[in-house]
Amino acid sequence: MGASSTEKQNHKAHRTSQSGASAKKEKSSKKKQGTSGDGKQHNPKAFAFSSSVKAKRLQSRAAEKEQRRLHVPTIDHSIGEPPPYVVVVQGPPMVGKSLLIKCLVKHFTRQNLLEVRGPITVVSGKQRRVQFVECPNDINGMIDAAKFADLALLLIDGSRGFQLETFEFLNILQVHGFPKVMGVLTHLDKFKDVKKLRKTKQQLKNRFGIEIKEGVKLFYLSGLDHGKYLKREVLNLARFISVMKHHPLSWRAAHPYVLVDRFEDVTPPERAHSNKKCDRNIILYGYLRVAI
Repeated sequence: MGASSTEKQNHKAHRTSQSGASAKKEKSSKKKQGTSGDGKQHNPKAFAFSSSVKAKRLQSRAAEKEQRRLHVPTIDHSIGEPPPYVVVVQGPPMVGKSLLIKCLVKHFTRQNLLEVRGPITVVSGKQRRVQFVECPNDINGMIDAAKFADLALLLIDGSRGFQLETFEFLNILQVHGFPKVMGVLTHLDKFKDVKKLRKTKQQLKNRFGIEIKEGVKLFYLSGLDHGKYLKREVLNLARFISVMKHHPLSWRAAHPYVLVDRFEDVTPPERAHSNKKCDRNIILYGYLRVAI
């Protein structure tokens, strides 16, 4: 009697029934509690969308990622140093195109530009150059600018709103592959009433999104400081241009073009002096994009 009490009694471990009435009863109780057989709880509403706006945004983002994955990979045919990133500044007369180019050049080079003549190329990074081109207001110049523009800055007079030149250039861009477009509102210092300024900004932003697409970037140049745009606003625009990614357009890959940066007349002076209508010899500097 004493020996049996000192020894420990061995008991069999409890084994849950795998079949039968008790097993079915236990499984049904776990389903009601939302617990699986491994002991983890599963709530079917835990990962549902609480907002329809968020659900729509995530759905469109997933569709964009899928389309980006299905996009045909582009082959880089550039040899050596890549061409500069061409930024075309377009707008109606007296909207501030030349002044904006001068301010951007001042930001990148720390040098004052007295006059804007032809394309201006600046270095914005270790392996990135940006070329600013002022788009003329004639239809032929707009067509030429739309063919080689990687980014189009559409300057809009805030006091006047959208003008005919802006709509014409947008239609031309749509025909020529439609590169990236950003809007820049100028002459906002003419508004004295803050409420009217805020309302005008919202109206122009909504109209800009309707004409191009929803969510397109729009910058505001609120005024002038010593004849230049404010440094902080120019800095924000320049940073956005510097980090912007460039995706080659399929339309541009199939349509070759030549962008002449500058040219030199190498005709002998005595021949040109003797005959002003003689054949001239010129050298063109620029870039040639051939069809792939």
